[in-house]
This record gives sequence, C-alpha cells and structure tokens, in this order.
Amino acid sequence: MNLTSRTHDGILILTPDTDRIDAAGAIYLKDQFRSATAGVEGRVVMDLAGVTFMDSSGLGAIVSALKLLPGRKLELAGLTPVVAKVFKLTQMDQVFRIHQALSDVTKGDGANAA
Repeated sequence: MNLTSRTHDGILILTPDTDRIDAAGAIYLKDQFRSATAGVEGRVVMDLAGVTFMDSSGLGAIVSALKLLPGRKLELAGLTPVVAKVFKLTQMDQVFRIHQALSDVTKGDGANAA
C-alpha cells in the first residue's frame, strides 16, 4: 500500500491507494504517514473515499497517525458507509473531524465533529 500526498491551499491531503486498510496494510500506513507528515505544519486530511473496508488494525493505524500530530487534529474525508460505521461504533467519529467529501475540506463545511 502507498499513501500519496498532495497539497491544496496549504492543506496536506493524504490518500491511501488501496480499498482495504487491515492488519496487512496498517503498518505501512503508519510508516508512510510518518514520512509524509515529517516537518509539516498545518492541516492534514486523509481522503478515505476509496477505502471500502477497514478493520480494527486499520482503525488503530489511523489513531496512531493522529498521535504523530501533537496538538493538531487529523481530519478525515469521504468515509464510505462501511468505514463510517467502524468510526461510529467505536465513537472515533467524536475524535476525528470528519468531512463528507474531500471537496468540503476547502469549503470549510461538511464536518460532523470539531
């Protein structure tokens, strides 16, 4: 799994190139997130629109990624229904700022949590 990155209006946008984040890919996600965010200030958004499956290992990797951003929030965008359910069931939807779509990030709306 690779995590592609791009910057839009000063926001670092990271996108996993996989449809599954599970135990097999979780460690790669954490490592690539660490590399992509090293020395980066400002907002970081992970676009999960292409991820259709996530297990507890994947959720753990995203929580670990959040911890790599001390004093900042990791924002998420484009959660598919299955992935959104994982965040809701674990109440992680209260921890992360979640945008309905990546396009909402630059407009500053569409979030369900601060």
